[in-house]
Amino acid sequence: MSTPDGGAPKDPEVIKAEIDATREQLAATVDELSRRLDVPSRAKEGVYRARDTAVETYRESPPVVIAAALALVAAAVGLVVWRSKRSQPRRK
Repeated sequence: MSTPDGGAPKDPEVIKAEIDATREQLAATVDELSRRLDVPSRAKEGVYRARDTAVETYRESPPVVIAAALALVAAAVGLVVWRSKRSQPRRK
């Protein structure tokens, strides 16, 4: 007797091993998809990674980090002032 693909009949233990291997691959695929689709968890990972990078950068070069933070604050304040002046009606 032969299999549908024309090969020799397979031993039931071989078939069981193939099924188990396929189940493990499917489980790994489902786990990976679940991890990729878990947006809140991935967002938290990104925040933690950014925080760790900022802390490490600060430890390596505090003056640069302080200067960058001050520049960011100054840019934000400048943007707020510019927008508030732009939104006020002009007097003639």
